[in-house]
Amino acid sequence: MNSIKSVPARVLSRRPGHSLEAEREQFDKTQAISISKAINTQEAPVKEKHARRIILGTHHEKGAFTFWSYAIGLPLPSSSILSWKFCHVLHKVLRDGHPNVLHDCQRHRSNIREIGDLWGHLHDRYGQLVNVYTKLLLTKISFHLKHPQFPAGLEVTDEVLEKTAGTDVNNIFQLTVEMFDYMDCELRLSESVFRQLNTAIAVSQMSSGQCRLAPLIQVIQDCSHLYHYTVKLMFKLHACLPADTLQGHRDRFHEQFHSLRNFFRRASDMLYFKRLIQIPRLPEGPPNFLRASALAEHIKPVVVIPEEAPEDEEPENLIEISTGPPAEEPAVVADLFEQTFGPPNGSLKDDRDVQIETLKREVETLRAELEKIRLEAQRYVSQLKGQVNALEAELEEQRKQKQKALVDNEQLRHELAQLQAAQREGERSQGLREEAEKKASAIEARYHKLKEKHSELIGTHAELLRKNADTAKQLTVTQQSQEEVARVKEQLVFQMEQVKRESEVKLEEQSDLLEKLKKELEAKAGELARAQEALTRTEQSGSELSSRLDTLSAEKAALSSEVQRREAELLAAQGLVREKEAALSSERQRSSQESAELRGQLAGKESQEQELRRRLLDQQFEVLRSTAAEAERILQDAVAKLDDPLHLRCTSSPDYLVSRAQAALDAMSALEKGHAQYLVSRSDASALVAALTQFSYLAADTIINGGATSHLAPTDPADRLVDTCRECGARALELMGQLQEQQTLHQARPGLVRTPLQGILQLGQELKPKSLDVRQEELGAMVDKEMAATSAAIEDAVRRIEDMMNQARQASSGVKLEVNERILNSCTDLMKAIRLLVTTSTSLQKEIVESGRGAATQQEFYAKNSRWTEGLISASKAVGWGATQLVYVAPGRRRTGWCSTRASTKSSSSAPTRSQPAQPSSWLPPR
Repeated sequence: MNSIKSVPARVLSRRPGHSLEAEREQFDKTQAISISKAINTQEAPVKEKHARRIILGTHHEKGAFTFWSYAIGLPLPSSSILSWKFCHVLHKVLRDGHPNVLHDCQRHRSNIREIGDLWGHLHDRYGQLVNVYTKLLLTKISFHLKHPQFPAGLEVTDEVLEKTAGTDVNNIFQLTVEMFDYMDCELRLSESVFRQLNTAIAVSQMSSGQCRLAPLIQVIQDCSHLYHYTVKLMFKLHACLPADTLQGHRDRFHEQFHSLRNFFRRASDMLYFKRLIQIPRLPEGPPNFLRASALAEHIKPVVVIPEEAPEDEEPENLIEISTGPPAEEPAVVADLFEQTFGPPNGSLKDDRDVQIETLKREVETLRAELEKIRLEAQRYVSQLKGQVNALEAELEEQRKQKQKALVDNEQLRHELAQLQAAQREGERSQGLREEAEKKASAIEARYHKLKEKHSELIGTHAELLRKNADTAKQLTVTQQSQEEVARVKEQLVFQMEQVKRESEVKLEEQSDLLEKLKKELEAKAGELARAQEALTRTEQSGSELSSRLDTLSAEKAALSSEVQRREAELLAAQGLVREKEAALSSERQRSSQESAELRGQLAGKESQEQELRRRLLDQQFEVLRSTAAEAERILQDAVAKLDDPLHLRCTSSPDYLVSRAQAALDAMSALEKGHAQYLVSRSDASALVAALTQFSYLAADTIINGGATSHLAPTDPADRLVDTCRECGARALELMGQLQEQQTLHQARPGLVRTPLQGILQLGQELKPKSLDVRQEELGAMVDKEMAATSAAIEDAVRRIEDMMNQARQASSGVKLEVNERILNSCTDLMKAIRLLVTTSTSLQKEIVESGRGAATQQEFYAKNSRWTEGLISASKAVGWGATQLVYVAPGRRRTGWCSTRASTKSSSSAPTRSQPAQPSSWLPPR
């Protein structure tokens, strides 16, 4: 845009005496010539003056309509060089033209895409470049339409970038990807151009090389801004997302960084760019996004376009000078000839020749002065650029400091988060230790149960051994009894009893049988038969005993196998117990070691937490102190306005003063509550800071409005109000001073400011007018009275019109009767309409009153909406007066006829009587 300022104003200024159509034709002609000269088939770069005129044309017509109207007619498919220069001019128009150019180009996206696709399918060197260039232009148009915050020149402040990116990480992620795509298109174009230059062995001073290199000036300007914005966004993303998630972003950025650095290096080595643009140098390596403090080391690349005189625009000569070969030598020869032989033909030199020579010398002098002025201007421009660079460096240093402060704050937050995570880890370790202790106690309880089970198994095994011995003993005794039965009968009974006593526990049936045998033997001891039977039964019982012994033997074998199995289980249980004891001991040792380590870590974290808590308390108090200092400055400014002579012209109403004082009292309650909370917990000063900010603003507003109200108040109340405002300001300033010191923070009493605020509120209420209430109460009672009077007047008018109709029918006939009946019928219809209007308005009035007053009475609603009430009363009076006037005019019509009374009625109805009230301009129902 610097080149736009150097174009003469006559290009766009309207000439006097020319019409708008002539100016438009001249503008179209100038644009057509500039476009035809800028976009042609010559393999040479676009001249800057033609591009400037096209850009100025877009600003003149606030769009690119004329440019596109001529560009569409160009034979772009016939020449690749023509298409290449068209893309170059379109790029410059997009960057430096009017903002509406972007929307005009959006409507011709299909034309741009068709040109790129056409030349992309052809094997032409410029055609391949045109294909890449059109993709870049389409990407540029899409990006800037989607993000209108970025102008087509891509030059915005860091604040605008932060606002555009926002706080949503998804939006930041998407914006970064779109800028990467934008940068890829720019770098692809530069690589294609350099590749063709290397292939064609072209240099930057040849016209063919310059034709290809000229668009790279805009590419360098775009890339410098895109690189700065991607660095900012990448640091912002790394502050929100983990590093592994952004690995793809980092790889893509590193690839673009190396390509861009190579592009800048190669371009800065070319002579063509050295006189047209100052290319920045990128650092040796890309920024380290994993280290947040590296953002402070980032330096924004600045591209400088040096100021140069416009091409082909020489200063106008004062006189015509021939452009032939140099005439210095003939002039010297003529002077020597004249000095030797005198002037030709003996005459003196002509005065015009002397004047021409004088003018030539003056022209040379002026040229020398102009060159001197130009050099001095360039020197001034260089100095100013140096100052601008120094200011930009200072600004960048301040931004670095700000970024460093933000990074330190972020590190503190990260450390606090780590501390909290470590504390949670310690709590989790404490829970694991308690769980391990519970598991150990459970294992000990299980060990005790297994030990008890082992003891029980040992007792069971001993009991089984005893039972086995008893069974063997019983078997031996039974065998002995069988042998003795055969020899001695008397021993048989004893043996049977003995066997019965030994086996009565397990063999209940055998015991019964033995009892029966004992009784029979005692009863019939002497009988042989019974002895034989007893012998037989004894033999039977012996066989049963033998079978029983076999059964007991089988049971013994089963019990032995069961005992062996239980012993094996006991051994396995003992091995398991020993393993559990070993694991429990190792677990106890490991738990004790972990507990000791965790205690050490917890102690370190506690010390770090105490340090962070102390720093947090200091920061909270610093925020509170800064807020109190700012509030003190606000209050001092408000108190100073009480003595400011310029403030005497400011006035305020008591009602507004009362509302401000009441709001300040409400803020005072919040301030007291916030102060109490801060004294209880020093780690959170947000409530006190918010309440302090609101209170300072409201208190200052109350003091200022109190002084403004006193300017219209009587002398005594005004003096008291000003004194009260001064007292309020003094106490508030004292409170602000106490809140800025640690020693006096506990001594601060915010409630002391409440008394002067209440005094201001009371004085404001006393200054409110008192006569308005009485008048508003009277207005509330007048509405129903006027509406009733209007209804009565309408009823009376209707009745009188009916009487006049009856009289007309009796006294008139023919045409006169017909005319009078029509007139009276019209009056009757009019009165009916007025009656309907009054009825409808009464219903609407009740509906409005009932919907608007809420819990208030009807009189209070009328008093609150006094202006609407006055309008309603005025309207009702006007309707009643009109109805009465219509009845009074009707007899005159009957006497003089309709035509004679028409004018008088119109004039009388248009001029209201003295008693008719004027309708107020605010006669609208309250919303």
